[in-house]
Amino acid sequence: MRLTYHDAYPPKVTSAHINLAELGWDGDWQNAFSSYADEASAGRIVRVDRSLCSVLTQAGLVRTSLGGDMLEAISTDPTAAPCTGDWGVVRHWSDGPSTIEAVLTRRSAVTRADARGTSRGQVLAANVDVVAVVVALHPEPNMARIERFLSLAWHSGGVPVVVLTKSDAVSDAEHLADDVRRSAPGVKVVCTSTVTGAGLGEVAQLFEGSKTMVLLGVSGHGKSSLINALLGADVLGIKDIRADGKGRHTSVRRELLRMPGGGAVIDTPGLRGVGLQDSAAGIAATFPDVEALIDSCRFADCAHDTEPDCAIQTALADGTLQLRRLESWRALQREQVWMATRTDARLRSEQQQKWKQLSRATRAGRRGRP
Repeated sequence: MRLTYHDAYPPKVTSAHINLAELGWDGDWQNAFSSYADEASAGRIVRVDRSLCSVLTQAGLVRTSLGGDMLEAISTDPTAAPCTGDWGVVRHWSDGPSTIEAVLTRRSAVTRADARGTSRGQVLAANVDVVAVVVALHPEPNMARIERFLSLAWHSGGVPVVVLTKSDAVSDAEHLADDVRRSAPGVKVVCTSTVTGAGLGEVAQLFEGSKTMVLLGVSGHGKSSLINALLGADVLGIKDIRADGKGRHTSVRRELLRMPGGGAVIDTPGLRGVGLQDSAAGIAATFPDVEALIDSCRFADCAHDTEPDCAIQTALADGTLQLRRLESWRALQREQVWMATRTDARLRSEQQQKWKQLSRATRAGRRGRP
């Protein structure tokens, strides 16, 4: 049976049917919301369509627009815009409409470089406890891509995990999983199959304690199929991969879905490219082996090329470090430096613009004096 969005979230439900604690609401969120409690209600944003948001409150699903304070915040910082996973402050007006007046301070956020090429970040999902990088075992996993996604995941503030799908399609699933584990030190790696059910119970355990998990990955790697299997219903449509082995886009927007036993999963569209935004800490967490070797080099400014007592070159020579992994680290480092340069340039430009506006206002005030 294929369910529609509103089948999954009935628009008319009583407060007894929506327990916000099952979506992660707790005492700390309540304290953060307390200053709004007299004139608004709290809700979890499950979907954003341009300037309209679908929000789950105790009274059910509410469709909202953006309030004046929210629009003002966005005008100075686009990343302040409500996104899937945010806890919103919803005000219900006497003439019928509802608006989001603010979002509570995020505990975590998956943020990538803006796909439009600007130096600002784009928030993909907020308040996530687990960031699952979903990778199909067929075709063979791309390790550099996994490392890029893990850098994004570590930077978010959530706990990264790699979920390998389609284990039934290969004969050496555990061997491939071991390869991934070597490229993801400190990260849980789970092999799954929606055909055989392998690993699904292990993934379901990640939601214990009403946690929220976001799924990241490219198209065709089984995110929607995985969610359907976890929910026990065909809530999301799926498509076969193309003849050339590339995936087809199934999800077209980010959407939060309630798990039957508590917790929530956020589905995201397939990401063709993942630009990193201010992710130095995320890169370091993804490559702890490389970072440790760098600290062992004789010179602090070692270029890891021909310098004497270079721990990186020694590790490459004895096989304890793969050249592919070093090149992946270097590529992400170069990208991070480039993005930092662009951000610095934007901040300087914005600061200059503010000074110009202030100067014009000052000159206008002087001309207006008697």
